[in-house]
Amino acid sequence: MSSQRLLVAITGASGMIYALDLLKTLEPLDIETHLVISNGAKQVIPTELDETAQDLSALAEVVYKDTDLGAAVASGSYPLEGMVIVPCSAGTLSKVANGMTDNLISRAAHVQLKERRPLVLTLREAPFSRPMLNNMLAAHDAGAIIMPASPGFYHRPQSIEELIGGITSRTLDLLGIANSRSKRWKV
Repeated sequence: MSSQRLLVAITGASGMIYALDLLKTLEPLDIETHLVISNGAKQVIPTELDETAQDLSALAEVVYKDTDLGAAVASGSYPLEGMVIVPCSAGTLSKVANGMTDNLISRAAHVQLKERRPLVLTLREAPFSRPMLNNMLAAHDAGAIIMPASPGFYHRPQSIEELIGGITSRTLDLLGIANSRSKRWKV
């Protein structure tokens, strides 16, 4: 068992491929992956992936129900390297920005912020409405990292997998997790 733990939360925004790629990239690393999948995500997964919610869960060491507010990751005394919400829906962004903790994902995000641990919000929805922009700024000011799923092209991706990998690599970089998921700038 690894001494490093990361919580991955999947919410109901479009962009399930980003969550799948992150989980697959984490699997061989020495990171204990914890996972929460929202009910909204469970509705979106079959429309975007061949994999099921159970397939995604199989890529994590520990899986929680989003209704389990008593889960270990809901406590600041439970050590995590950080948390990624990927994709992060506008509704979840709003909860994080405004301190609402009505499910495990929003509660765990609140814990990351209060403990000053990394919280990466991978937003995929576009265009951004004014309330979303305000919520992004509020979440940023509270300590979250806003990571739009807006891939770069300097590494000249030749496939969707390489394009997605650029976001996964940047996300792991933001958490201080060494990875070789994507080519680096001028390296």
